Amino acid sequence: MSRLRILFATSEMAPWVKTGGLGDVAAALPAALRAAGLDVRVLLPFYPALRAAFPDAAPLAVLPPATSGLPPVLLLGAEADGLPLILVDCPALFDRPGNPYLDAHGRDWPDNGLRFGLFSRVAARLGQPDSPLAWQPDVVNAHDWQSALAPAFLHYEGGAASVVTIHNIAFQGCFAPDLCATLGLPDAAWRFDGVEYHGQLSFLKAGLQLATLINTVSPTYAREIGDEAFGYGLAPLLRHRAGDLRGILNGIDTALWNPATDPALAAPYAANRLAAKRDNKAALQAETGLDQAADRPLFGVVSRLTHQKGLDLVLTLGEGITGLPAQLVILGNGEKELEAGFRALAERHPGQVAVRIGFDEGLAHRIEAGADAFLMPSRFEPCGLNQMYSLRYGTPPVVRATGGLADTVVDVGPATLADGSANGFVVAGDTAHDLWLALERAAACWRDRALWRRLQQNGMRRDLSWKHAARDYITLYRDAIARR
Repeated sequence: MSRLRILFATSEMAPWVKTGGLGDVAAALPAALRAAGLDVRVLLPFYPALRAAFPDAAPLAVLPPATSGLPPVLLLGAEADGLPLILVDCPALFDRPGNPYLDAHGRDWPDNGLRFGLFSRVAARLGQPDSPLAWQPDVVNAHDWQSALAPAFLHYEGGAASVVTIHNIAFQGCFAPDLCATLGLPDAAWRFDGVEYHGQLSFLKAGLQLATLINTVSPTYAREIGDEAFGYGLAPLLRHRAGDLRGILNGIDTALWNPATDPALAAPYAANRLAAKRDNKAALQAETGLDQAADRPLFGVVSRLTHQKGLDLVLTLGEGITGLPAQLVILGNGEKELEAGFRALAERHPGQVAVRIGFDEGLAHRIEAGADAFLMPSRFEPCGLNQMYSLRYGTPPVVRATGGLADTVVDVGPATLADGSANGFVVAGDTAHDLWLALERAAACWRDRALWRRLQQNGMRRDLSWKHAARDYITLYRDAIARR
């Protein structure tokens, strides 16, 4: 069979544009697919960060306006470590500073529907016979709502097979119905089995309805979103399309996240050289102003500070954590109430709780290396990456059994210790008390040095690379082509 050609349409790609896990996936998965022999090209809006990174991007083609309400687009080509990029240059829509979706006041750009509707239309056009490029994909892989309208255009106008990958179903891209005409969707699209969703144009619903196949970023999340509690209104549609839905667990960049070679760390270490992890703990304590205490566990958090992530439970237990005794270090930002609460907790417990509001990539690596255990009590988590970074760094995670957390973290118990799969702690329920019981278990296990080393080594020896996911995506793409 000829080499598979895949267009990877994404609104984020690390290190240039990243608001969450999508940016990391968009950087690592195409590279893994390319290493597996696929011809992958990544389609991105030409944001300011990409303009700065690729000032010599070469013109590829001009797309005239598809409708009177859309601007023209210049397509540019560049390469990132050998991976071809196709950049959608439309300065009026994409040449804006900061967050790709929000203005300086943290509000959605009012023209986000136009911006990402145009982006979706470009993705579809490149998968159609009248594409201006000589290269045409066999499959257009759209990611989240920002490109999920591409399968709708391909469905109504013809073209390549399509896949929609759901990274977080909570964000759906819903807009006023008059946007349909502006974007050039046919009248026939405005149906319950088309792009209409409770009187609005929903990009994500359109993609889930009309894509050839659907996948999400972990097997457990693929099951969960068919349930009303997790489906955010789209569970009935996903149950209807259950035969077309796959769950493929994300991997991580094991070269970037490698404690043996990580330049951000105070001391390198590995599964067979764990003594140096203590040096990273001491260095992290010094960097964040914690007491140099080797006789108590240090719990780490790197996260958005939101209700979804369960960080309100950690805040509720803050006083108790210091009395275990244990230390707590937190890096992140998000809901202002949580930010203020954690700041106040750190002020009440200097030397025992350290909080950094914001994001610092180097410090994130040092927390993964220097913490003894990592807290991630998310109420839902499509895949999660930090628990995998923690496993890689010998920092057993404490998680809820949801989404990708359930697919990667194996609770400590007699059977899992016997078979060598135990690598962390799973919270039994969703209350602060349930989390407290898990923290008590983790602290008790930490004091058993031999047991803790086994947990660390079990996690560090698990293959968390993109190799397995890449194989599953290749199968997904071939099945999509066959179904089209």
